[in-house]
Amino acid sequence: MTTHCCEAMSRCLSVRCEQHDDPFACPDALIAFSARFQEYGLIIHDGGRSSRTIAFCPWCGRRLPESQRDRWFDELERRGIDPWEDEVPAEFEDGRWLAALPRD
Repeated sequence: MTTHCCEAMSRCLSVRCEQHDDPFACPDALIAFSARFQEYGLIIHDGGRSSRTIAFCPWCGRRLPESQRDRWFDELERRGIDPWEDEVPAEFEDGRWLAALPRD
């Protein structure tokens, strides 16, 4: 389970709508979190699954973790996995893959 920067962020990300299974379809959902990339974003309610990555929490002002998107793709490439063509290992669907990497 991910620990977020503040209680307000945690509450925002834990809200479940009775009418919408997908937060991108719910007009009340404001923030998306990608455990895979460790990214936070403002949901763009345009009918798709777009979000705008944010660097600071809108509630407490803390800096949010750096995105791991590039590192995710680099690590898959290092393992010879093409995420567009090959099956991506389950640990790469959430944040578990980061724990297995050597620290810089």
